[in-house]
Amino acid sequence: MGKKLRVGVIFGGRSGEHEVSIASAASVIAALDKEKYEIVPIGVTHEGRWLAGVEPLRLTQGVSMEDDAATHTDVQAVTITGDPTQRGLIPANPGADEEAGARVSRPFDIVLPVLHGTYGEDGALQGLLEMADVPYAGSGVLGAALGMDKEKAKMVFRSAGLPVVDWLIVRRREMERDPEAVAARIEARFSYPLFAKPVNLGSSVGVSKAHNHAELLDALRLALEFDRRAIIEPGVTCRELECAVLGNDEPQASVVGEVAPSREFYDYRAKYIDNTSRLFIPADIPAETSDAVRRMAVEAFLALDLCGLARVDFFLDKESGAIYINEVNTMPGFTQISMYPKLWEASGVPYPELLDRLIQLGLERHEERRRNRTTFDPDVEA
Repeated sequence: MGKKLRVGVIFGGRSGEHEVSIASAASVIAALDKEKYEIVPIGVTHEGRWLAGVEPLRLTQGVSMEDDAATHTDVQAVTITGDPTQRGLIPANPGADEEAGARVSRPFDIVLPVLHGTYGEDGALQGLLEMADVPYAGSGVLGAALGMDKEKAKMVFRSAGLPVVDWLIVRRREMERDPEAVAARIEARFSYPLFAKPVNLGSSVGVSKAHNHAELLDALRLALEFDRRAIIEPGVTCRELECAVLGNDEPQASVVGEVAPSREFYDYRAKYIDNTSRLFIPADIPAETSDAVRRMAVEAFLALDLCGLARVDFFLDKESGAIYINEVNTMPGFTQISMYPKLWEASGVPYPELLDRLIQLGLERHEERRRNRTTFDPDVEA
């Protein structure tokens, strides 16, 4: 057996998807092969404090990260800088035990950023890891930022010739200034029902379905608590399809799955609390529809310059049969019962092997990026 790869698993974070991230990380750490990997769990608190040694499985029992750190001596407050000569964590407490500090400071071979939402899935963490020259799994700064931003992703998709549902953007300031004018603008464009979502968030956090004027105003206010922009979309009578993509420059698509929400739409409660929504893998759809969804999933992945993994979500209009891309998740839920791993399991890639492939894709992307020159001498080049 060769040297184990040192893998940092980052989870939690300053996001409305904090708890979802903890559940994903607990599943990932349990499935990683301990014979291949030295695993370093790194929890990020709601306030943004980094704690090495926090075990996500303990946190799924309702213990906070701060309480866990206070009761376990192996948990250390750490930080990371953009210094590429460090390539790892640094103890945040100057008086920390030297041996423990040296252990924490050992460079990572790769990081798995199992973070959903803001400051983890939106390019912020990716930028820090790029500066520090730390390899990581998943998309880079651009892909992560575009994938998280529902407005910009739709603009890219439309430019690439991919079908999307029409939309409008509302900004927090204009809503605060004149909410009735905002509602009138939306109602002049679309008929009810309508969906209001934060532009930069996932897991259906802050998403509402509005059936009338009063519900629209409430939906906008809620969405704008989570982001300075809200996206408004008309409701589509549809089936919800999902396709997983894996790879870097030559990505592959999984079989197509279908979600049957337990509620009026696939909101946070339907996803994570009720446990009564149903997943159908593969989806009961014609072969030509499945082929179209898989093709568009790969095209969407490439259009946003994604890497490693993504789950692409689609609407299949029940009346017209039209297919629309809803959104892309660059770090989808990653428990063993989450759609992304289940789609790949149905495609012949079991969960532990999927994690192995994501790690290798992250290392591959890092090596590819290192081929880029970072110096230029005009006298020599002339």
